[in-house]
Amino acid sequence: MDITQIYELFPTQDDCIHHLEHVRWKDKPKCPYCISSNATPLPTEKRYHCNTCNTSFSVTVRTIFHQTHLPLQKWFLAITIILNAKKGIAARQLGRDLHVNKDTAWRMAMKIRDAMVEREHRELLTGLVEMDEKYIGGKPRKGTGYHKRGRGTKKIPVVGMVERKGSIKAEVIKNRKLDHKRLKSLVRRNVDIETATLITDEYKGYIGIEKVLPHQTIDHTIWYVNGNIHTNTVESFWALLKRGIIGQYHKVSMGYLSNYIDEFCYRWNNRKNEDIFGLTIKKGLGV
Repeated sequence: MDITQIYELFPTQDDCIHHLEHVRWKDKPKCPYCISSNATPLPTEKRYHCNTCNTSFSVTVRTIFHQTHLPLQKWFLAITIILNAKKGIAARQLGRDLHVNKDTAWRMAMKIRDAMVEREHRELLTGLVEMDEKYIGGKPRKGTGYHKRGRGTKKIPVVGMVERKGSIKAEVIKNRKLDHKRLKSLVRRNVDIETATLITDEYKGYIGIEKVLPHQTIDHTIWYVNGNIHTNTVESFWALLKRGIIGQYHKVSMGYLSNYIDEFCYRWNNRKNEDIFGLTIKKGLGV
Protein backbone atom coordinates (compact mmCIF):
# COMPACT_ATOMS: atom_id res chain seq x y z
CA MET A 1 0.00 0.00 0.00
CA ASP A 2 1.27 3.48 -0.85
CA ILE A 3 -0.12 6.98 -0.39
CA THR A 4 -1.57 7.04 -3.92
CA GLN A 5 -3.62 3.94 -3.15
CA ILE A 6 -4.81 5.51 0.12
CA TYR A 7 -6.20 8.49 -1.78
CA GLU A 8 -7.82 6.19 -4.34
CA LEU A 9 -9.35 3.67 -1.90
CA PHE A 10 -10.23 6.01 0.98
CA PRO A 11 -10.97 9.45 -0.49
CA THR A 12 -13.46 10.49 2.22
CA GLN A 13 -14.02 10.13 5.96
CA ASP A 14 -17.04 7.93 5.29
CA ASP A 15 -14.91 5.53 3.22
CA CYS A 16 -12.42 5.26 6.08
CA ILE A 17 -15.15 4.66 8.67
CA HIS A 18 -16.81 2.03 6.49
CA HIS A 19 -13.50 0.20 6.09
CA LEU A 20 -12.85 0.21 9.85
CA GLU A 21 -16.39 -1.04 10.55
CA HIS A 22 -15.96 -3.85 8.05
CA VAL A 23 -12.58 -4.89 9.50
CA ARG A 24 -13.65 -4.63 13.14
CA TRP A 25 -17.27 -5.76 13.02
CA LYS A 26 -17.80 -7.34 9.59
CA ASP A 27 -20.44 -4.61 9.15
CA LYS A 28 -22.36 -5.84 12.22
CA PRO A 29 -21.81 -3.17 14.92
CA LYS A 30 -20.99 -4.45 18.39
CA CYS A 31 -20.82 -2.28 21.50
CA PRO A 32 -17.19 -2.09 22.76
CA TYR A 33 -18.41 -1.54 26.33
CA CYS A 34 -20.80 -4.48 26.85
CA ILE A 35 -20.11 -6.51 23.64
CA SER A 36 -23.79 -6.40 22.71
CA SER A 37 -24.91 -6.51 19.08
CA ASN A 38 -28.19 -4.77 19.93
CA ALA A 39 -27.21 -1.38 18.49
CA THR A 40 -29.09 1.27 16.53
CA PRO A 41 -27.43 3.73 14.10
CA LEU A 42 -27.72 7.38 15.08
CA PRO A 43 -29.10 9.14 11.99
CA THR A 44 -27.07 12.36 12.16
CA GLU A 45 -23.76 10.89 13.38
CA LYS A 46 -21.36 8.14 12.44
CA ARG A 47 -22.13 6.52 15.77
CA TYR A 48 -24.38 3.87 17.25
CA HIS A 49 -26.58 3.64 20.32
CA CYS A 50 -26.33 0.46 22.39
CA ASN A 51 -29.78 -0.60 23.53
CA THR A 52 -28.30 -2.87 26.17
CA CYS A 53 -26.04 -0.56 28.18
CA ASN A 54 -27.59 2.69 26.88
CA THR A 55 -24.35 4.24 25.64
CA SER A 56 -23.28 5.59 22.28
CA PHE A 57 -20.14 4.48 20.50
CA SER A 58 -18.26 4.60 17.23
CA VAL A 59 -15.91 2.20 15.51
CA THR A 60 -12.87 4.06 16.87
CA VAL A 61 -13.69 3.50 20.56
CA ARG A 62 -10.88 1.64 22.38
CA THR A 63 -8.63 1.65 19.33
CA ILE A 64 -5.56 3.68 18.36
CA PHE A 65 -7.97 6.12 16.67
CA HIS A 66 -10.02 6.74 19.84
CA GLN A 67 -10.94 10.41 20.45
CA THR A 68 -8.94 11.63 17.47
CA HIS A 69 -9.91 14.96 15.93
CA LEU A 70 -7.97 14.29 12.75
CA PRO A 71 -9.50 12.88 9.57
CA LEU A 72 -9.05 9.11 9.43
CA GLN A 73 -7.49 9.48 6.01
CA LYS A 74 -4.52 11.21 7.68
CA TRP A 75 -4.22 8.25 10.04
CA PHE A 76 -4.23 5.85 7.07
CA LEU A 77 -1.58 7.98 5.37
CA ALA A 78 0.53 8.03 8.56
CA ILE A 79 0.37 4.23 8.83
CA THR A 80 1.41 3.86 5.20
CA ILE A 81 4.28 6.34 5.48
CA ILE A 82 5.67 4.68 8.62
CA LEU A 83 5.36 1.17 7.16
CA ASN A 84 7.13 2.22 3.97
CA ALA A 85 9.93 4.07 5.79
CA LYS A 86 12.51 1.31 6.03
CA LYS A 87 14.72 3.36 8.36
CA GLY A 88 11.85 5.08 10.16
CA ILE A 89 10.62 8.64 9.83
CA ALA A 90 11.07 11.56 12.20
CA ALA A 91 8.03 13.25 13.74
CA ARG A 92 8.90 16.56 12.12
CA GLN A 93 9.02 14.99 8.66
CA LEU A 94 5.79 13.07 9.29
CA GLY A 95 4.17 16.31 10.43
CA ARG A 96 5.27 18.06 7.23
CA ASP A 97 3.90 15.22 5.11
CA LEU A 98 0.52 15.25 6.89
CA HIS A 99 0.26 19.01 7.47
CA VAL A 100 0.08 18.63 11.24
CA ASN A 101 2.43 19.92 13.94
CA LYS A 102 5.31 17.77 15.19
CA ASP A 103 3.66 16.96 18.53
CA THR A 104 0.54 15.65 16.81
CA ALA A 105 2.69 13.65 14.40
CA TRP A 106 4.70 12.19 17.30
CA ARG A 107 1.54 11.13 19.15
CA MET A 108 0.15 9.54 15.99
CA ALA A 109 3.38 7.65 15.42
CA MET A 110 3.44 6.38 19.01
CA LYS A 111 -0.16 5.16 18.71
CA ILE A 112 0.75 3.34 15.51
CA ARG A 113 3.77 1.79 17.25
CA ASP A 114 1.40 0.55 19.97
CA ALA A 115 -0.37 -1.40 17.23
CA MET A 116 2.95 -2.86 16.08
CA VAL A 117 3.72 -4.52 19.42
CA GLU A 118 4.16 -8.25 18.88
CA ARG A 119 4.87 -9.38 22.43
CA GLU A 120 1.61 -11.30 22.48
CA HIS A 121 2.94 -13.53 19.70
CA ARG A 122 5.13 -16.02 21.52
CA GLU A 123 6.12 -18.29 18.66
CA LEU A 124 9.57 -19.60 19.45
CA LEU A 125 12.44 -19.19 17.03
CA THR A 126 13.68 -22.41 15.44
CA GLY A 127 16.48 -23.65 13.20
CA LEU A 128 19.61 -21.51 13.02
CA VAL A 129 19.13 -18.59 15.40
CA GLU A 130 21.59 -15.71 15.48
CA MET A 131 21.91 -13.73 18.71
CA ASP A 132 23.77 -10.51 19.32
CA GLU A 133 23.71 -7.33 21.40
CA LYS A 134 23.59 -3.69 20.35
CA TYR A 135 24.34 -0.71 22.58
CA ILE A 136 22.32 2.43 21.95
CA GLY A 137 22.76 5.99 23.21
CA GLY A 138 25.59 7.69 25.03
CA LYS A 139 27.29 11.02 24.46
CA PRO A 140 30.03 11.62 21.85
CA ARG A 141 33.59 11.65 23.07
CA LYS A 142 34.76 15.09 24.09
CA GLY A 143 36.24 16.93 21.15
CA THR A 144 35.06 14.35 18.60
CA GLY A 145 31.86 13.35 16.91
CA TYR A 146 32.35 9.69 17.78
CA HIS A 147 30.61 7.64 20.44
CA LYS A 148 32.31 5.12 22.68
CA ARG A 149 31.42 1.68 21.45
CA GLY A 150 29.92 -1.41 22.95
CA ARG A 151 30.23 -3.06 26.31
CA GLY A 152 31.53 -1.18 29.31
CA THR A 153 29.74 2.05 28.36
CA LYS A 154 26.60 3.62 29.84
CA LYS A 155 24.68 2.91 26.68
CA ILE A 156 21.47 0.89 26.75
CA PRO A 157 21.90 -2.76 25.67
CA VAL A 158 19.41 -4.30 23.26
CA VAL A 159 19.53 -8.05 22.61
CA GLY A 160 18.36 -9.39 19.27
CA MET A 161 17.58 -12.97 18.25
CA VAL A 162 16.75 -13.72 14.63
CA GLU A 163 15.72 -16.95 12.97
CA ARG A 164 17.71 -17.44 9.77
CA LYS A 165 15.35 -16.31 6.94
CA GLY A 166 12.65 -15.76 9.56
CA SER A 167 11.51 -13.46 12.33
CA ILE A 168 13.45 -11.35 14.78
CA LYS A 169 12.86 -10.68 18.46
CA ALA A 170 14.61 -7.81 20.21
CA GLU A 171 14.43 -6.69 23.82
CA VAL A 172 15.75 -3.66 25.67
CA ILE A 173 17.66 -4.50 28.85
CA LYS A 174 16.30 -1.75 31.06
CA ASN A 175 18.59 -2.10 34.06
CA ARG A 176 21.65 -2.26 31.75
CA LYS A 177 22.70 -5.51 33.43
CA LEU A 178 23.58 -7.96 30.69
CA ASP A 179 25.15 -11.14 32.03
CA HIS A 180 24.98 -14.86 31.30
CA LYS A 181 21.88 -15.34 33.48
CA ARG A 182 19.93 -12.68 31.58
CA LEU A 183 21.06 -14.05 28.22
CA LYS A 184 20.05 -17.61 29.16
CA SER A 185 16.66 -16.34 30.29
CA LEU A 186 16.14 -14.54 26.98
CA VAL A 187 17.05 -17.68 25.06
CA ARG A 188 14.64 -19.86 27.03
CA ARG A 189 11.77 -17.39 26.52
CA ASN A 190 12.28 -16.81 22.81
CA VAL A 191 14.03 -19.82 21.28
CA ASP A 192 12.86 -23.41 20.87
CA ILE A 193 15.75 -25.09 22.65
CA GLU A 194 14.69 -28.51 21.32
CA THR A 195 15.02 -27.65 17.62
CA ALA A 196 17.27 -24.58 17.41
CA THR A 197 21.00 -24.03 17.16
CA LEU A 198 22.26 -20.74 18.58
CA ILE A 199 24.97 -18.78 16.78
CA THR A 200 26.74 -15.92 18.57
CA ASP A 201 30.05 -14.12 18.74
CA GLU A 202 32.54 -14.99 21.48
CA TYR A 203 31.16 -12.69 24.17
CA LYS A 204 31.82 -14.31 27.54
CA GLY A 205 28.18 -13.86 28.55
CA TYR A 206 27.34 -16.80 26.28
CA ILE A 207 29.67 -19.16 28.14
CA GLY A 208 27.64 -22.14 29.36
CA ILE A 209 24.75 -21.56 26.95
CA GLU A 210 25.60 -24.89 25.30
CA LYS A 211 24.06 -26.53 28.37
CA VAL A 212 20.70 -25.12 27.25
CA LEU A 213 20.85 -25.78 23.48
CA PRO A 214 23.43 -26.42 20.73
CA HIS A 215 25.70 -23.38 20.46
CA GLN A 216 28.22 -22.31 17.83
CA THR A 217 30.39 -19.18 17.84
CA ILE A 218 32.11 -17.03 15.26
CA ASP A 219 35.35 -15.24 16.17
CA HIS A 220 35.15 -11.82 14.50
CA THR A 221 38.87 -11.23 15.04
CA ILE A 222 39.55 -14.02 12.52
CA TRP A 223 36.56 -14.03 10.14
CA TYR A 224 32.94 -13.01 9.84
CA VAL A 225 31.62 -16.05 7.99
CA ASN A 226 32.50 -19.70 8.41
CA GLY A 227 30.05 -21.69 6.31
CA ASN A 228 26.66 -21.36 8.02
CA ILE A 229 28.23 -19.91 11.14
CA HIS A 230 27.80 -16.13 11.08
CA THR A 231 25.74 -13.35 12.61
CA ASN A 232 25.29 -11.34 9.41
CA THR A 233 21.47 -11.49 9.55
CA VAL A 234 21.17 -9.91 12.97
CA GLU A 235 23.94 -7.47 12.07
CA SER A 236 21.93 -6.31 9.05
CA PHE A 237 19.00 -5.60 11.38
CA TRP A 238 21.28 -3.60 13.68
CA ALA A 239 22.48 -1.61 10.66
CA LEU A 240 18.89 -0.60 9.84
CA LEU A 241 18.19 0.25 13.47
CA LYS A 242 21.36 2.31 13.78
CA ARG A 243 20.59 4.30 10.64
CA GLY A 244 17.09 4.92 11.97
CA ILE A 245 18.15 6.00 15.46
CA ILE A 246 21.04 8.19 14.33
CA GLY A 247 19.87 9.34 10.91
CA GLN A 248 16.13 9.79 11.47
CA TYR A 249 15.31 10.10 15.15
CA HIS A 250 18.76 11.40 16.22
CA LYS A 251 17.98 10.61 19.85
CA VAL A 252 15.60 8.19 21.58
CA SER A 253 14.91 8.27 25.32
CA MET A 254 15.05 5.15 27.45
CA GLY A 255 11.34 5.42 28.17
CA TYR A 256 10.38 5.05 24.51
CA LEU A 257 13.22 2.95 23.13
CA SER A 258 11.16 -0.26 23.30
CA ASN A 259 8.49 1.33 21.09
CA TYR A 260 11.04 2.15 18.41
CA ILE A 261 12.58 -1.33 18.64
CA ASP A 262 9.08 -2.82 18.20
CA GLU A 263 8.59 -0.68 15.09
CA PHE A 264 11.77 -1.98 13.43
CA CYS A 265 11.02 -5.59 14.43
CA TYR A 266 7.47 -5.30 13.07
CA ARG A 267 8.61 -4.05 9.68
CA TRP A 268 11.32 -6.72 9.53
CA ASN A 269 8.99 -9.58 10.47
CA ASN A 270 6.36 -8.48 7.95
CA ARG A 271 8.72 -7.50 5.14
CA LYS A 272 7.21 -10.18 2.88
CA ASN A 273 3.61 -9.49 3.87
CA GLU A 274 1.87 -7.84 0.92
CA ASP A 275 -0.97 -6.63 3.16
CA ILE A 276 1.02 -5.25 6.07
CA PHE A 277 -1.26 -2.18 5.98
CA GLY A 278 -4.33 -4.35 6.51
CA LEU A 279 -2.57 -6.24 9.31
CA THR A 280 -1.67 -2.98 11.04
CA ILE A 281 -5.25 -1.70 10.78
CA LYS A 282 -6.48 -4.94 12.37
CA LYS A 283 -3.98 -4.68 15.21
CA GLY A 284 -4.84 -1.01 15.69
CA LEU A 285 -8.51 -1.99 16.04
CA GLY A 286 -7.68 -4.83 18.40
CA VAL A 287 -8.95 -7.47 15.97
